[in-house]
Amino acid sequence: MPKKAPVIVIDGPAGVGKSTVAREIARRLELPFLDTGAIYRAVTLTMLRDNIPPSDSPELRGRLGEFSVSFSGVRVFIGGEDVTDEIRTPHIDANVSPYSALPVVREFLLETQRKQQKDGLIAEGRDMGTVVFPGADLKVYLIASPEERARRRCAERTTKGEHADYDEILSQVRARDEMDSTRDIAPLKPADDAIILDTTDLSFEDVTARVMSFAALVAEGE
Repeated sequence: MPKKAPVIVIDGPAGVGKSTVAREIARRLELPFLDTGAIYRAVTLTMLRDNIPPSDSPELRGRLGEFSVSFSGVRVFIGGEDVTDEIRTPHIDANVSPYSALPVVREFLLETQRKQQKDGLIAEGRDMGTVVFPGADLKVYLIASPEERARRRCAERTTKGEHADYDEILSQVRARDEMDSTRDIAPLKPADDAIILDTTDLSFEDVTARVMSFAALVAEGE
């Protein structure tokens, strides 16, 4: 009988590089990549466009019922519209946490995410190992200092030709950490059985190599 494809989750705070590492691991292992952060960002963009505030309301529930997100490679679509770049803007960065913290939003998206695991996957987020996929074969929790994460986000925006103010971004990173770690629903924290990897002084290649080594041990049953 063929061996079941693994479910590997990579969690961690904003700006730690989860998506980039998870996408590369998925490519190397030839597994589907579930970008949960993009899903929550797409929900946030949808609500902001419709001027629906981040609170449980009939308007928000009704809009969720109409919400549809899809992926094509690294591109993200809402109802057929490519929103890949728009969901990665500072405006979405500053607003995604309040919407993500709503129980109605998390419950709506929970089953959608879990349905993707039947063929194995790599998923990244903040509560993949604690809530969405508690039975994952491998759980990795990435951390890095707020200063390093702000530096990385600054570099990313500068590369895109966007304005990037380090002090402002550092303040946003710290505020996001506080909001995500203290919310009542699915707070940001490592699963009890997660491997915690500090990436502050590691390159992308170093982090990827270490996660691949963890995945190899899982494949060997160790």
